[in-house]
Amino acid sequence: MTTHHKEPSTLDAFIPVVFLVTLLGGGVFFYGDSSSSGANQIALLLSAGVAALVGIKNGHRWPSIEQGIIKGISMSLGAVLILLAVGSLIGTWLLSGTVPTMIYFGLQILSPSYFYAASCVICAIVALSIGSSWTVAATIGVALIGVAGGLGVSVPITAGAIISGAYFGDKMSPLSDTTNLAPAVAGTELFTHIRHMAWSSVPSFVFALIVFTILGLSEDVATGPTKIDALLIGLTDQFFIAWYLLIPLIITLGMAMKKVPAFPAVFIGALVGGLWAMLFQQDIIASFANDGLSTFGANITVVWSAMFEGISVSTGDESLDSLLSGGGMASMLTTIWLIICAMTFGAVMENVGLLRKVVELLLSFTRSTASLIITTILTAFGSNILTADQYISIVMPGRMFKEEFENRGLAPENLSRALEDGGTVTSPLIPWNTCGAYMQSVLMVNPLEYAVYCVFNWASPIFGIIYAVIGFKIKKLVKK
Repeated sequence: MTTHHKEPSTLDAFIPVVFLVTLLGGGVFFYGDSSSSGANQIALLLSAGVAALVGIKNGHRWPSIEQGIIKGISMSLGAVLILLAVGSLIGTWLLSGTVPTMIYFGLQILSPSYFYAASCVICAIVALSIGSSWTVAATIGVALIGVAGGLGVSVPITAGAIISGAYFGDKMSPLSDTTNLAPAVAGTELFTHIRHMAWSSVPSFVFALIVFTILGLSEDVATGPTKIDALLIGLTDQFFIAWYLLIPLIITLGMAMKKVPAFPAVFIGALVGGLWAMLFQQDIIASFANDGLSTFGANITVVWSAMFEGISVSTGDESLDSLLSGGGMASMLTTIWLIICAMTFGAVMENVGLLRKVVELLLSFTRSTASLIITTILTAFGSNILTADQYISIVMPGRMFKEEFENRGLAPENLSRALEDGGTVTSPLIPWNTCGAYMQSVLMVNPLEYAVYCVFNWASPIFGIIYAVIGFKIKKLVKK
């Protein structure tokens, strides 16, 4: 039996969107930075319910909508597994002394005056090498946040510098999944896409470095050498520190460079961290172990606990405790909850045709080449807000605008660049997006706090829009 669906109206399409924006705004008003710990999840589920009711009104049946939800959630399961592995990795790398060692050397090497710019460059280089902004944030990023706390510089600005560098490197790396996905959807070749994307990405990155340099030079740091010395002493009192404790980091980044998938690479990194803890951190393992356990039992139970609940260090120094505590799979469960709720809303919107209606409405206003490119960038950004997933923000607008770009004689790399400018780099700016939720869980900074400092991430779409308006580097389709 064929079910006939009524075409949704413009009002239909915007009812759930307006409802969601209202509830999210209310969540921030009432709960502030903690809105992502429950308020946003409820807002997303209620809005998904409103979208489902609109779909049912138009002839869609609940079993079909439910299957769409299941399919949408299944698309996020890869990210969920990575999040769980990252939680374990942070826990064992704290226990093994890997993160404390990175913080120890970072406090000695990095100066507050150039810390933000240096953090951005370091993350960009590593992300370019491995093609993963998530891996960079979970490894180098965690350590840099710790160093920022030790130096007394702004943690939100540091998070912005980390994300700016990580996403620039990710975008420009041929190893990146999104950098491969965008040209595949648009119908162009990978390196053609990267070369064309460089025209908006490189100036955005240079602009970001200038801003971070200015912010660093103007930083009024209250933390003096005495405080840093106290932190260094505290680190060495709690952990054995040595250069070879960085080997778990080297192994994990090496696997990423060899294109080992993220989940096994990160989880293996967590296991190596656990092994290193057993080899080099017997004193701290003994302090965490229950009385009466053998040495073998203490090693197993403490490392096991670090993987599922992280570690909590109590030294009497609050700043040192915050540097050395955290991690564990349990620390990621709120983020996973947020991702599932966000994917539910996006799946319902797509399944009942409301998302397509919004895009079609936007397309009706594109009269010129500039307006088409700008609409594509804004649609990719809007998809990040509504569907909470950067992959959908690339695939869906790419699929819908591809034919229009061809009809107007525009080369497909214009489309792929617009998808990356509007989709990939804006994803960590949205608290309920998978990327924004992930960055908050790893860096422990709310996207509402760090978003303004992700200079590269908002400069990139701005440069893309400026180029569209002035007609700079807009390639025409070459007829074969």
